[in-house]
Amino acid sequence: MFSPSTYIKRIFMLALLSLLVACSCSCGEDPASSKQTPTTGVIKRDPNVITFVTINSPNTYYINSDREFSGLEYDLAKAFSKFLGNHKQIEFIVVDSIQEVVETLVNNKADIAAADLTMTEARKALIDFSIPYQSIQQQVIYNKIITKKPARNVSRLVGKEIVVPASSSFVERLKTLQRKQKKLKWVERDGLHSENILDDVAEGNVEYTIADNHLVSMLQNFHPNLRVAFPFGKSEKIAWGFGKGHKPDLLLEANAFFTKIKSDGTLRNLIDRYHGNSKRLKPIDINTFLKRRHTRLPQYIKLFKEAQEITGLDWRLLAALSYQESHWDTFNTSPTNVRGLMMLTEATSDRMGVTNRLDPKQSIPAGAKYVNLMINTIPEKVPFPDRTYMALASYNIGYAHVEDARVLAQRLGLSPNSWVDVKKALLKLNKPQYYNKAKYGYCRCAQPIIYVESIRSYFNILSRFEQPHDSLDNNPYKIASN
Repeated sequence: MFSPSTYIKRIFMLALLSLLVACSCSCGEDPASSKQTPTTGVIKRDPNVITFVTINSPNTYYINSDREFSGLEYDLAKAFSKFLGNHKQIEFIVVDSIQEVVETLVNNKADIAAADLTMTEARKALIDFSIPYQSIQQQVIYNKIITKKPARNVSRLVGKEIVVPASSSFVERLKTLQRKQKKLKWVERDGLHSENILDDVAEGNVEYTIADNHLVSMLQNFHPNLRVAFPFGKSEKIAWGFGKGHKPDLLLEANAFFTKIKSDGTLRNLIDRYHGNSKRLKPIDINTFLKRRHTRLPQYIKLFKEAQEITGLDWRLLAALSYQESHWDTFNTSPTNVRGLMMLTEATSDRMGVTNRLDPKQSIPAGAKYVNLMINTIPEKVPFPDRTYMALASYNIGYAHVEDARVLAQRLGLSPNSWVDVKKALLKLNKPQYYNKAKYGYCRCAQPIIYVESIRSYFNILSRFEQPHDSLDNNPYKIASN
């Protein structure tokens, strides 16, 4: 069984392997071509502990707004420990760059690299890979506000400022292209990864960078001025890395693990948890939201926090729900007479004891209590955060249709306890062959999916820029350090 105690370490590498030394420009030596052999002496570690090396980023490993360890790689590591079922514990070494990830693995200081690691030919010469679990596409990224006429192909990048993480898969591809585009130049940044450089592009400090599409989609929710100039080469695969020949049995177990979670839907659910809503909002939606965060939200923050104290629901989730409902317009009224910041119906208002739906002091706590009511209505066997997503969908269309979708999901051989599968079932409830057999009939059920995914996106934005209640920590991607 997986032990709840997870060990966290943060290390700083004291020496760099000359095999992987990064240069400050494009003329550096290819890591795979270095003749020096790294030291791979035996380092004794607890055989009951699997040591992962990773980086701190929204894609991999961080402390979320609930002060819990999060990230796709972290969740995969926990699931792997549970899969092994032999009392294995996990610990994480957190380093600052992919270069250090590979060095840590090659030096036998970690068992597994779980760091959004792209499978490249140069890396295959240094480490072994598990079977891949995600496909990604490199993209050339620029700042729309600053770069009015962006490059649309590689030849147009000649003479432009391009900044990428040192020893990254982007460097490998740039070096390959440089054979044809001799004048193509770039700068490699040591000790940084893509998120840092994308932030620099968004702030106007860098002209172009190259990054993986799934990270770009996430960060565009925080920086709507980031744009894709063009896809950069063919798609690639992400996998776990292992020291060459260090633990072949562990590699085989990891391959069996990924085969299982691909077939049983676990991997699909985890990817949806972190990336399912990242493309929901358009740049104009994000820009409007960010502006209203300054102009409309401040007057209601105190009320949202008070609602959190009553219900235990994160005030930023409640604020995201309210924005999706009313755009924080307390006088908002729909054609069906749904009104106020939380857009309460008359029936819900009566049930929650609200006498004036246009009064934020009444509508915000009432809406929060109603979300809690929906959460408690969803069966307990539905895990979080899926339970919260289904509760939000119920807030929008009523629990009856959500339950119809859960029943249909089970009929279709999908999981009724997984939001990603229930979404698929919801989309079928506008077709006669499905809604005629549903207890509550026809449903325009694309609407609640858009609704929930938009709230998830707004919540992610608020989690990045707004502090959690009763905390001075405003960094949702905080590194855990000892």
